[in-house]
Amino acid sequence: MELMTKIDIPVSNWEIDYRDHILLLGSCFANNMNAKLEEYFFQTKANPTGTLYNPISIAHHMHDDEVLTADVIIVTFGTAWVYELNGQVVDNCQKRPASIFVRRRLTVDDIVSAWRPILERYREKRFIFTISPIRHIKDGLHENQISKGILLQAVDQIVRGSIAPAAYFPSYEILMDELRDYRFYASDMLHPSETAIDYLWEKFRHTYIYSPRTRESMHELHQLWLNEQHRSLHPDSEEDREFRRKVEVQRTTLKRKYTWL
Repeated sequence: MELMTKIDIPVSNWEIDYRDHILLLGSCFANNMNAKLEEYFFQTKANPTGTLYNPISIAHHMHDDEVLTADVIIVTFGTAWVYELNGQVVDNCQKRPASIFVRRRLTVDDIVSAWRPILERYREKRFIFTISPIRHIKDGLHENQISKGILLQAVDQIVRGSIAPAAYFPSYEILMDELRDYRFYASDMLHPSETAIDYLWEKFRHTYIYSPRTRESMHELHQLWLNEQHRSLHPDSEEDREFRRKVEVQRTTLKRKYTWL
């Protein structure tokens, strides 16, 4: 008996591995996925200029130094709503009064025209686009759905027309359809719970990180991460000091094998 609607995600024809420098940009969902990648010591950086939600603000930062060094860029669009000042989308209102801004909803064409040149410029990089499953209820649920629909259409056109390797990962659909139960949400009933984040990570991992060699390295490195997170009930005991010494030896040994640690 199937108790949920399964989202069928084909395995990507290109893989993420430990040689890649990974940059994650966009809504707080990007930060969630970055935290999971960090558990396995992938070479990653998330939102170096702060969390951004709309596609135009994210596009403004696609010329920063971190973009130039990235091999894989994971972009999460959160909302199609923007604030403009003097006809330009602002990335941060900086606590200025809302009355000085014009608030409007982007169109599909606005987003596509901003992003197509970016993928043409960085055609040697690999892009993964996703839509944040976090709902923006301050806009109203109806407006949130319209906003997400615009983002979905825009990403579809960007990916289909891309010169660079580009793909769409359905995080929005997974949470809305596979995990359509409030037990998969945090206490605010908007953000995904830790269980949901773990589930989304597993789906992502099976899609983009699948070679036996990479999986073996992940297992080895995650054990180091778990050991380093361990908090002893008796932090000043000889037993704890001995454990810490073993963890340090473990890190030193792995650093010879994985030089970026």
